Order: sequence, then C-alpha cells, then structure tokens
Amino acid sequence: MSDEQSGAKNTLSIRDNRTGRDYEVEIHEGDVIRAMDLRQIKVDEGDFGMMSYDPAFVNTASTRSTVTYIDGANGILQYRGYPIEQLAERSSFLEVAYLLLKGELPTQSELDAFVQDVTFHTYVHENMRDLLDSFRYDAHSMGMMISAVSALSTFYPEAKNVHDPDTRWIQINRLVAKMPTLAAFAYRYHRGLPLVYPENELSYSANFLNMLFRIGVKEYRPNPVLERALDVLFILHADHEQNCSATTMRVIGSAEADPFSAMAGAMAALYGPLHGGANEQVLRMLHRIGDVKNVPEFIKGVKNREERLMGFGHRVYKSYDPRAAIIKRTAEEVFEVTGRNPLLDIALELERIALEEDFFVSRNLYPNVDFYSGLIYQALGFPVEMFPVLFAIPRTVGWLAQWQELIEDPEQRIARPRQVFTGSERREFVPVEERG
Repeated sequence: MSDEQSGAKNTLSIRDNRTGRDYEVEIHEGDVIRAMDLRQIKVDEGDFGMMSYDPAFVNTASTRSTVTYIDGANGILQYRGYPIEQLAERSSFLEVAYLLLKGELPTQSELDAFVQDVTFHTYVHENMRDLLDSFRYDAHSMGMMISAVSALSTFYPEAKNVHDPDTRWIQINRLVAKMPTLAAFAYRYHRGLPLVYPENELSYSANFLNMLFRIGVKEYRPNPVLERALDVLFILHADHEQNCSATTMRVIGSAEADPFSAMAGAMAALYGPLHGGANEQVLRMLHRIGDVKNVPEFIKGVKNREERLMGFGHRVYKSYDPRAAIIKRTAEEVFEVTGRNPLLDIALELERIALEEDFFVSRNLYPNVDFYSGLIYQALGFPVEMFPVLFAIPRTVGWLAQWQELIEDPEQRIARPRQVFTGSERREFVPVEERG
C-alpha cells in the first residue's frame, strides 16, 4: 500500500510544549529534515528560531554527494557505486582516480588521455627545491608537504578561477601528478640524497617508488608485487566520504579559495593523529607489545582501560572495515617478497582475540584500514613519518572530487555554522586601575 493510499504523509510532526503549537516538517531522501525548517519554531516572532546542536557533526549532513557511499553497519564501501573490492582487484589507481573525478569508469582512450595528462604535469618548478632547502634537517615530511602544496598556488594564479571547468581540470591534473614528486623530494631531502626526477614511462606507483629509492644513475624497476601493492593501497585510501579532511576541503573551498590552498588545509586536518596518523600509532603499539606471548597481558590492559587498542573500531564502520580485509591479503603478498614482518604475528593474534571475544565484538571493535597498512608501508621501506604523506597522495583525488562537487552544487554557500553562546551577558568596561 502506498503512502497516499494509507493516508501517511512524508512529514514529521513536532509539538512545541512551550507554546502548544504544532509544526509539520517535510522529510527528504527517506530520513532527512532540513535544519532551516526548524527555524519556524519560535516562542514569539522576535525569536531567532530553533537550531540543532551537533558537536563534531555526528548526525548532520552538510551536503548531497554522489562520490562515495558507506554502509557502516554492513561493511560496504563504494566509489560511484562500484564496490571497493572489485576496484582494488581489477583497477589501477589512475583508473579509479578518473572514476572519482569524472563519475564514470573511463574508456581505454579516456584513460590513456588522463594518464598522459597526469604524466605531463609530474615535474615541479625548480624553485620548489629552494622551498624544501629552507626547512630544518628534521622537519616532518607532512609539514613540508603542506607548505609545498600551499606554495603551488603562487605558481598557478589562474587556479583562483574556480568556476571555469577547464581551469579546474588543469589544476586537478597538476595536483594528482605533483603529489608523488613532492613526497619523494621530501623523503630524499631527509636522507641527504640527490633528488630523482620523474620517469614518465613508468606507471604512477612505479614512478613514485623510483623517485624514492633509486640510487645514482642505476636503473630502478620496482618489484611488480610491491608496485601493485602500493597501487591497491592508493585505491583504498582515495576517498572516504565526509571525513574530517574532506570536510575541511569543502569548508575552505566554499570560500572559493583555489584548490591548492584548500588542499593544504585538508592535509593539515589529515596530519592530526586522530585522522591520518592512526597507522603510525598501530605500529608503536605493536612494537610496545613486542612478542605474541605478551598479547594476553596487553588485552587485559585494554579491558581494564589501561591500554588503547589502536587500529580497531571506526566512527562509521560497525563491522569489519572492508578495506582492512583487502589490506590483510595484500600484506601477505608483500611479505612473500620482502620477508615476513615479525609484528604481523602480533597483529594477527590481536585480531583473532578481538573477533572472538564478546568484549570487543559487542563494542564493534573490528580491524580498520590502519591496522595493517602501516605494516605494509614499513615493509616497503617507508619510515613512520611518511605514513600521513602516503595517505595524502591518494586522498588528493577524493579531496578534489569533493571540492569539485561543492563548486558545482547550487545549494552550497560559504560555510558558516551557528553557535550556542554560553558566555557572559553584556558588561560595562572597567578601567584597569579600578579592577579588584
């Protein structure tokens, strides 16, 4: 029976018990009401009107999006409708990048053109070397990357024309192409190694590995298993809906800032240990446990709230993170080439216990994407300080897809949340000599 036949209406009735008035609010997209519809609820006409209070946006939708779909209860992640499992198994990172940015999987000719465009923009201006040389010897790679991406806006002033689609697309290509180059430069700067410039006949991931690890003029060709593993990791990290950094990208973008400036802000959000630094915390935890035989004591500490179980649980996923299952398989393939990381046995034992014991299952503490990714990055030869940089390279695509969607959305305006003021009422100024 339809809603019309049953007499049901797609609305929400609200009774304001302060006034006895009833209000009817329309329900959109199944279970969403517009926050502005609450403003009609007032005690008298002089009131501002009702607002919702939602710290950290745990139950507030700020946009409609077609980019990424997450069903946390059932462990589902889809890019533009395609399951992440299929993309990780059958696509390349740049193919997935095109999908996220354009909305559809490319034809072969479209993919070839996109790869060529990205390849054309891999080099950075030589003045960027001077910027990198200005940092202290122990500067964090992510801090260097944030500064470098922000500086790119000064090289491409036309990027401010955010409403021109052709200009936007050029900047998108530039950012996707230059992120691995800047990351490799930062890595080699720390090690006092000469910079390696892009080899554009290599794939996206192979080129990155070449710029990182090539020594002298000796030709470098990464192991295909490791090249593919990095591509898979990039696919898994490409986007994840309205997370902290994507929201930051959208908020800055809503002021019509150029994409380089907006992305520097998104990267700063990712830099936070609660966002992009979680896999580093997993490794530190595994090192601290030290041996499989110490796992039971550590689990006891977790249950007593004396220890934190890093890499488990997620704000969105209430079941096994689908990305974690893919990364776990990828880790095994990588370790067949690099040798088994002894920390893996500790990780597997932690996972076994967490999946079996009600203490963890009842709290939805399942492994997330950060639990195994750090082990792979370490096996590939990356220091922990590079982990957030490795997160930022693929997430560039997601940030840009979200930014572009924001720019094209006629409903969006400059972000300006409301507040609930809890400070002092009006007070008269007292001169300093009269303050007691």
